[in-house]
Amino acid sequence: MPVEIERKFLVTGDSWRVAGDATRYRQGYLSVNPRCSVRVRVSHDRAFLTIKGKTVNATRAEYEYPVPVTHANELLDTLCARPIIEKVRYRVEYQGLVWEVDEFEAENQGLVIAEVELESEGQVIKRPDWVGDEVTGDTRYYNSSLISYPYSQWSEIANKTD
Repeated sequence: MPVEIERKFLVTGDSWRVAGDATRYRQGYLSVNPRCSVRVRVSHDRAFLTIKGKTVNATRAEYEYPVPVTHANELLDTLCARPIIEKVRYRVEYQGLVWEVDEFEAENQGLVIAEVELESEGQVIKRPDWVGDEVTGDTRYYNSSLISYPYSQWSEIANKTD
């Protein structure tokens, strides 16, 4: 079974911006439930349908399949839940690992997350100085959660529960 082992962190400061490799993503979700999510993602002239299982610690099943860009755009425009996730991803190499920094736009503007994929959950990593608190287990930071509770609404939600 293909798996993804990934840790997520909040980003502090701007020193990560030395990265030159930036990719714009547009992605949406056809299904989100506690057991799995089904995502459609378009970037440049490539598109993928991805099925991800429930995350346990930092690991989850992940199946990814290329799809025609026209089909993916149709799915994003007509069938995916709103809002669509829009972000720019920067790839930053540090201490032998590639950190992916996602700078969110639109309804999630202001949120910046760094992710690093690992070979095992026990793999030791050295964090760059711009990596802050770990949010790996915090479901609010899952892209699939940001469609139901966009970052721009977090202060509104917090105020309603206080």
